[in-house]
Amino acid sequence: MWRSVLLFVLAALAEIGGGYLVWLWLREGRPWWVGLVGALVLVLYGVLPTLQPQSFDFARTYAAYGGLFIVFSLLWGRVVEGRVPDVPSLWGAALALVGALVIAYWPRA
Repeated sequence: MWRSVLLFVLAALAEIGGGYLVWLWLREGRPWWVGLVGALVLVLYGVLPTLQPQSFDFARTYAAYGGLFIVFSLLWGRVVEGRVPDVPSLWGAALALVGALVIAYWPRA
């Protein structure tokens, strides 16, 4: 399970980090190579979910990842941009994280 959690965390960092670099390039006028690095990191994001256990099909993997993405997006905003999430955002992230954990790790027969 810990390997799976690590893969989800790495995928979140790759998607948000790569997307952030593309954002900086297109929205804030950073050099073209910032966007290129972002695109390459996004390709890494596309690979990481495929390393999840064989019992995780595509839908289950991406549905569970979606909840984690919400949490990491808010964390990224806090750490990188200094934006403190408001209470509704924190509640929403907590609910999404619980949902992700149920989807990914609830015992199945």
